Amino acid sequence: MSTRLKAPPRSGEYAIQAEDLGVQYNLRFTRKTTLRQSFASIVLRKPPERFWALRHVNMQLAHGESLAVIGPNGAGKSTFLQVLAGIMRPTEGSVDVRGQVSGLLGLGVGFDVELSGIENIQLGGAFLGLDGSRIQELLPSIIEFADLGQFIDAPLKTYSQGMRARLGFAIATAVEPDILLLDEVLATGDAAFREKSKQRVGELVREAKAIVLVTHDMNWVTDHCNRAMLIEKGTIILEGEPEEVVAIHQERSAQRRAEQQAKGVFSAAKAAPGAAARR
Repeated sequence: MSTRLKAPPRSGEYAIQAEDLGVQYNLRFTRKTTLRQSFASIVLRKPPERFWALRHVNMQLAHGESLAVIGPNGAGKSTFLQVLAGIMRPTEGSVDVRGQVSGLLGLGVGFDVELSGIENIQLGGAFLGLDGSRIQELLPSIIEFADLGQFIDAPLKTYSQGMRARLGFAIATAVEPDILLLDEVLATGDAAFREKSKQRVGELVREAKAIVLVTHDMNWVTDHCNRAMLIEKGTIILEGEPEEVVAIHQERSAQRRAEQQAKGVFSAAKAAPGAAARR
């Protein structure tokens, strides 16, 4: 049975508002571009290759709403969270985020693998703007929630991916932020911890916190989120009830897979005569 929380009634107050938001990347200096290629482009005055990771994004999220951002890989979902977190500045448009923001935008982000779990809690707390006394006050509850046993005193480099997710999630949610941003972190760890994480997100929503999470877990979207947004190629395709958005996403994903399979069959058939001739 679904445990999805109902969205609160909309008012003039919002937690996040994006208006005509756009983020553009300059591909000239990407990792795949060599120094020689970059130098040649400058000397020859070639126009830089530009790519819109997000374009014309408009949305508003109220306190007490849990928004799932879904879409295919490379759609711009993680870029959207980075803009909300203040890590990345928009190229055009605006975004207004009201309240204390906490986020886990990837496993191990902000961690030091040479430090112990406890030391990384202190480091993470400092990144969130907490002073030393507040960190010490929260330390026992973070350790309890992460449930890492003796590993809490071990260097992070000895942790598995799931253990890092536990620690990061425990830190990100311990401060009871007004806005919580999560990027594909609920898919890691064991089943018991995933369930505990979902319960914690539910508590934050009931406390009128705003949640934005990127996930590929469609069951989580329909069971625990009260809104969903489908992004493809940097633009919003659909926003609304989770069941409706998930259904459209699954239909479009199935269509893309069928098209890719058809292309593969066509390519194989086209190559077959040449291969036979070579034999």
